[in-house]
Amino acid sequence: MSVVESGSVTRAAATLHMSQAAASQQIKRLEQTLTCRLFERQGRQLALAPAGERLLAQAQRLVAQNDELVAAMRAPAFEGEVRFGVPYDIIASFVPAILRRFAKSQPRVRVSLVCEDSKIVREALRSGGVDLALTTETECGRHGETLRTDRLVWVGVPGGEAHLRDPLPVSLGAPTCVFRPVAVEALGRARRDWRAVCEVSRLEPVYAAIEAGLAVAPLLRSSVPARFEVFEGKSGREARLPSLPEFRINLYAPPGLTPAARDLADHVRASFAAR
Repeated sequence: MSVVESGSVTRAAATLHMSQAAASQQIKRLEQTLTCRLFERQGRQLALAPAGERLLAQAQRLVAQNDELVAAMRAPAFEGEVRFGVPYDIIASFVPAILRRFAKSQPRVRVSLVCEDSKIVREALRSGGVDLALTTETECGRHGETLRTDRLVWVGVPGGEAHLRDPLPVSLGAPTCVFRPVAVEALGRARRDWRAVCEVSRLEPVYAAIEAGLAVAPLLRSSVPARFEVFEGKSGREARLPSLPEFRINLYAPPGLTPAARDLADHVRASFAAR
C-alpha cells in the first residue's frame, strides 16, 4: 500500500525504512505467489494493474480489521454496572446506537437505563440514582456539557387538520416535562386557545395521538419520526402555531465516575460528534 500511496518503490522503501532492492524483491515475490502482475509503469510512476486494484481493496480491509482487533485488545476491559438516565424525548433517536457500540466495546458491563423526564433524571443524578445522564434543557447546569442544540417544533400528521382547529388540540408531556411550560407559554403569547389531548411523557401515546390526527405536539426536530410533518415555517392559518425555542442536549458526567461510566460517557460524546 505504501507503493500505491507514494507512486514509487523508492519513496515507499524510504517510508518503510528498507532498501529499494528489498522493496522491489518483496513485490516480485508477491507477484510470483499470486501469479499475476500487480503494477504497471506509467512514465516514472507506478500504477496498479487490475489485479493490483483487487488486491488493494482486500488488503485495506484486512489492515482495518487488524487495527480494530488491536484496538479492542488494548482497550481496558471493564466490569460492573452503569446506570444511565435518559429522557423520553431523545432515547429512541440517539441511545440505541450508543448502547450498541458500547456493548461491543465493553461486553462485561451491564447498562441499566433509567428513562424519565429530564427534571427527574437530573434529580436522580443528584441523589445517586444514576451515574451519568443525558437531558434536554434550555440551559446547561453544573458538571454538564452541551453536545447539541436543537429546536423545538410543532409536529402533526401529514394531511391532518388538528393544527387548524380551535381550540388547538395539543399532546403535552406530564407536568415534569420540560417542553410543556415552553409550549404553553408560546401558545399564550400567540393568544391561541388550546386543550390537552394527552398529558404523558412516554412517546407511544403521544405518537398515537399525532398519528390519529387528534393533536399536534412539540418535539425536538432531530427526534421527529419520518412519518410526521413539521409545521415550522408554514403560511396561512398554520402560521398561528407559535415558534418555539432551542433546547440543549446535555451530558452530565460528574466527577468520581467509575472507569466503565467514564467510558460510556466517551461513547456518548463520540456518537454525537459523529452525527
